[in-house]
Amino acid sequence: MNLTMNRNVLAEAFGANEGTALRVKQVALFVAGIAFLAVMAKIKVPVPGSPVAMGMGTFAVLTVGAAYGARLGLATIMGYMILGMLGFDIFQSSTADLNGIEYMMGGTGGYLLGYVIAVGMMGVLARKGWDRSAPKMAGAMLLGNVVLYVPGLIWLGMLYGFDKPILAWGLTPFLLGDFVKLALAALILPAAWKLIGRARG
Repeated sequence: MNLTMNRNVLAEAFGANEGTALRVKQVALFVAGIAFLAVMAKIKVPVPGSPVAMGMGTFAVLTVGAAYGARLGLATIMGYMILGMLGFDIFQSSTADLNGIEYMMGGTGGYLLGYVIAVGMMGVLARKGWDRSAPKMAGAMLLGNVVLYVPGLIWLGMLYGFDKPILAWGLTPFLLGDFVKLALAALILPAAWKLIGRARG
């Protein structure tokens, strides 16, 4: 098998990698990942020139997928989804009054499905080493965003009708913010790998 298919992801580059200590690390990463997703989902950053504030939820989703790999990443995003389904206010636009299944079946439902697919895809690409260089990580983020938007836009069309301005509602206002997040992730993950390499001498 091609060795590029078997590279460690970032979560495997530190700490234990076998036995009970590995299980403890995985549980800690699982809990920390859900907390990271929940906190980042509520952060919105103004972007000059953009009509909407930049939500950090998609950045968190895609970086967790790349850093954790497909298996742990999918477990983490599913844990996050289950908590949201139970009514916890942890999604980007959920509130104390609008949450749980009702929120998930609304306009953002397709994007939430895209989260799960994108995490798995980012984990596969990271396993191939795409998270170790800025150009490849940028490419992975671009693909991840495509995977997020496709089910999101289809779901919006199904809910409101494809004759409505679906792209204007669910795509174009977010593109500038997505470019910023793409650039940020393209810098952070490869930089983390370089730091690990230096720490090991």
